[in-house]
Amino acid sequence: MRDTIRDEIHRLVGAGQMKLAREPGDPGLFGPGSVAWQVHGDFSAMMIGGVAALMTQMLHPGALAGVWDHSDWEKNPAGRLKRTAQFVAGTTYGPTALAHAQIARVRAVHEHVSGTLPDGTPYSATDPHLLTWVHVAEADCFLRAYIAYREPGMTGARQDRYLAEMAVLARLMGAGDVPESRRAMAAYFREIRAELRFDGRTHAVATALLGQPATNGATAPIQALLLQAGVELMQPWAATLHGRAVGTFSRPAIRFGANATAGVLRWALAARAPKAIEA
Repeated sequence: MRDTIRDEIHRLVGAGQMKLAREPGDPGLFGPGSVAWQVHGDFSAMMIGGVAALMTQMLHPGALAGVWDHSDWEKNPAGRLKRTAQFVAGTTYGPTALAHAQIARVRAVHEHVSGTLPDGTPYSATDPHLLTWVHVAEADCFLRAYIAYREPGMTGARQDRYLAEMAVLARLMGAGDVPESRRAMAAYFREIRAELRFDGRTHAVATALLGQPATNGATAPIQALLLQAGVELMQPWAATLHGRAVGTFSRPAIRFGANATAGVLRWALAARAPKAIEA
């Protein structure tokens, strides 16, 4: 069972497809002493946060259009989650050269991701405003998942340090006016909420993501719990927009189940776990 779970996790995130070993003296973008290394090192929290991030990101029409028009989301709803996991692993733990190569590759892809929204508004994945939205939604969800499922007592100072570290990556990606603290992030969310929407396309992409079939029956319950926990982790206003607000009495049960699942995953990954997905 342990091998089955570990192998399925490795398949899900594409473990082993990148060489993360760094030469002596090369700390990478963040370095072993960074908060990013700690936050991104917990696989369970990262998966839950990743689901919440994707659900939140798609509420912006520009971010959704990029997925709708330029990806295979219908056939491969988990594809973006896998690509995100690999990007985070490489830019967090990999050598500096690999991190910059990944950033350059994603930016090159973004050059070809553009089009027109249903209302006629043009969009582009290179838009700094849109890149900031994608980054903030992701960093917020990763951090809150880590606090919820790994370190409930994380200090505010370390939370702000994480956001400041991640802002460096966001700017390298082309984002602008990136919030670097919890206070700045809260203000950002208040300002951008007027731009967010939920429509038929949002519903279709969200349903595909949350309804993706498990490829292994043994890990199907784990996948279901992680997806459910991702929905529960969303900011309340984001969950409400999706029509998936979690009731007060359901939250403790979801957190309990997700914590139990996280324990199983940490047990499964304890042996021969690559740093990129260490739990």
